[in-house]
Amino acid sequence: MNTAQPIHYTAFAEDVLEGLTSKKKHLSSKYFYDDNGSQIFRQIMKMPEYYPTNCELEILSWQSDTILDKMAFKGKFNIVEFGSGDGTKTKQLLKTFLNKDADFTYMPIDISEEAILILEEDLLSALPKLKMESKIGDYFDVLEDIAKDDTPNLFLFLGGNIGNYKKEDVFGLLQKFSSGMKKGDKLLLGIDLQKDPRVIQAAYDDPHGITKAFNMNLLHRINKELDADIAIDQFDFYCHYNPENGEVNSYLYSLIQQQFYSRVLNTSFSFEKNETIWTELSKKYSFAEIEDLANQLNFKVVENFLDGKQYFTDSLWEK
Repeated sequence: MNTAQPIHYTAFAEDVLEGLTSKKKHLSSKYFYDDNGSQIFRQIMKMPEYYPTNCELEILSWQSDTILDKMAFKGKFNIVEFGSGDGTKTKQLLKTFLNKDADFTYMPIDISEEAILILEEDLLSALPKLKMESKIGDYFDVLEDIAKDDTPNLFLFLGGNIGNYKKEDVFGLLQKFSSGMKKGDKLLLGIDLQKDPRVIQAAYDDPHGITKAFNMNLLHRINKELDADIAIDQFDFYCHYNPENGEVNSYLYSLIQQQFYSRVLNTSFSFEKNETIWTELSKKYSFAEIEDLANQLNFKVVENFLDGKQYFTDSLWEK
């Protein structure tokens, strides 16, 4: 009689096993963000080369009143945000809306209760008049509940996160958003724009080595969480921006022929010299692509709000 119990891995362990045994090795960029990775990303956002954060902050600081006017909601509405992060940029929008006496309730959605509690403490201390109804759980489960209410909604998906999804996945993601929206609801979508290729390359392959450390942190996580023996210094980082399709692709690559072993996975992983691990896609969009994407999903582009350099847009769509 076989009494062996099936092994249950964490999602991280399962994805590492699948990604590093694939013909084309890959690791998901969502695993950048452990505590150390989040700290490194905060350093990235402070780099002069990394423009997206400041560009979007500029848009929301200076144009939120126009965004409110273009939404054209009569009476009260909800602001529903997917992945608010530390709330720095959203705070600018909320502050302006409160100053304009808009009647709204802010509903951030996050799977992490801790993240929600930190956000609530920060926003309610800065904006004591803010009405806030936080939702803890999966975006799309929460979306189903919100859709049952007749109150109009502005959905926020800021930060250019849409650029991290492959074309077919972007379509699927926005279809899910759309299915939880009523006619007349709005979506404010942060989108990084195509621009001088050298500006983009410098933002994702900085001279300070911070983006390299961000990617290499994936290997540190594998060593720490999966009890592996990766020789970190035998890997390096490379990224490339292709102006023809607007894609930045990032990789780790092996400097030598080597292998490492994970005790948690009880698996050895082999690498040829110069073999790559694909870690991230960051797609940059043209205005034509934005319009085309909206049309395919039966949205109307109300307006593309731009920073002064026209590097980034918060694109307002209507269902």
